[in-house]
Amino acid sequence: MSFLVLAIGLVLVVEGLVFALAPSRLDEVVELIRRIPPETRRIIGLAAVALGTALIWLAQRLAG
Repeated sequence: MSFLVLAIGLVLVVEGLVFALAPSRLDEVVELIRRIPPETRRIIGLAAVALGTALIWLAQRLAG
């Protein structure tokens, strides 16, 4: 359970930094993402999930 809380905390820190350090740039990024076709966005999302899963697995293997 503490691992899940840690993961959520890390996500919030990274997301918060984007909003805190570059709020005006965020509009440009959203517009850029809007121009990417939905199927490409889906593939990018699935790749991010796979990479995240692999990193979590690696972190657990290195820790134990």
